[in-house]
Amino acid sequence: MEEEINIPENVEVRKEGGVLFVKGKLGEISKRLSHPKVKIEVSDNVVKVFSDLETRKSKRLINTFVSHIKSLFKGIQEGYTYKLKIVYTHFPTNVKLEGDKIIIENFIGERSPRITKKLPGVEIKIDKKDITVSGPDLQAVSQTAANLERVTRIVGKDKRIFQDGIYITEKGK
Repeated sequence: MEEEINIPENVEVRKEGGVLFVKGKLGEISKRLSHPKVKIEVSDNVVKVFSDLETRKSKRLINTFVSHIKSLFKGIQEGYTYKLKIVYTHFPTNVKLEGDKIIIENFIGERSPRITKKLPGVEIKIDKKDITVSGPDLQAVSQTAANLERVTRIVGKDKRIFQDGIYITEKGK
């Protein structure tokens, strides 16, 4: 059982231990891809993912690894972008970026701010009611956007009335 992925131009791939490093025009990202049943080899222009066993589980693992490697290639060449919208009715919500912390102030009139973290390698732009989260690593970008959405979740109140929050409106390139 074997899958081969062609390495795109202007992309460098190296494997050290169980970690795959991909370097391109948007920087360098790494991903731990290791499993006892699956092996990865990097040759000239091909990344080979294979297994000695011919089982359903090894086939699923190979396909998962191939999918992760392809998303690394796409991210290092084009990048990923999530767009979020700040929604409020009565109390204007303020969002600030301080270092690696994202501070949400005056959310539904609360006095204490809600704080979440930005993952490394992620760039955040705040423009009035719009937030753009972008970067080469899909998992870091999507997790940062999910953290923003989760930190403004309202619990214990009617969701039809209290619709304030930060919501993901667009995913993609």
